[in-house]
Amino acid sequence: MPFFSTTLRRGILACALTCALSLHAGAAAPNAASCEQTPEFHLLDFWVGKWDVVSGKSHGRDVVEKQLDGCAVTEKWDGGPGDKGFSLFYFNRFTRKWTQVWVTNAATSLGGLKEKYFIGSPSPGAVRFQGTLPGLYRGKYVLDRTTLTPMPNGRVHQVIETSTDGGTTWHAGFDATYVPIK
Repeated sequence: MPFFSTTLRRGILACALTCALSLHAGAAAPNAASCEQTPEFHLLDFWVGKWDVVSGKSHGRDVVEKQLDGCAVTEKWDGGPGDKGFSLFYFNRFTRKWTQVWVTNAATSLGGLKEKYFIGSPSPGAVRFQGTLPGLYRGKYVLDRTTLTPMPNGRVHQVIETSTDGGTTWHAGFDATYVPIK
C-alpha cells in the first residue's frame, strides 16, 4: 500500500506547483513597491547622464543610464580604440547590497573584469564600491575601489584606486571629472 494515496499525491504536486508559481509571480506582485518608488534604487541618480571624462586632457566618454524601470544602472565607457567597458549596477533588496559588475574588451587582463560592492559614503553624497580583482599581481591579491562624488555644476569626480597590502595604502590609477555633455 503506497504511503500517500494517488489523490493526495496529486494534491501535494498541485500545491507545490501553485506555490512555485506564486513565488515567481511574487517578484512582480502588484503590491510590491517599484524600483523607482524605493529610495535605495536612487543611490546613483547623480551620475546618470552623458559625460565627457577629463583630467587635464580628454579620457573619453561615458553614458550612464537607468534601466528596467529604475531597477538597474548601466555604464557604457568609450575611451577610444581598445578602451571600451560596460558596467551593470544593481541593488538586491533581499541582501540590501549594491553590486557593480564591470567588463571591458580586455577582460582577460587583470582589471579588465571586476565585481565590486557598495561599502559606504566616504563623504556626504559620495559613494564607494570595492572588490578584489580576480587573479594576482606579483603574487598578491589586489583590492580595487571606486569613489564617485557629486560636484558643483552637475559634475562628478571619480577616483579608482588599488591596494596590494590589504587596504593599508592605496594608489590612484584613475582620477577624472565627469562633465555633462550638453
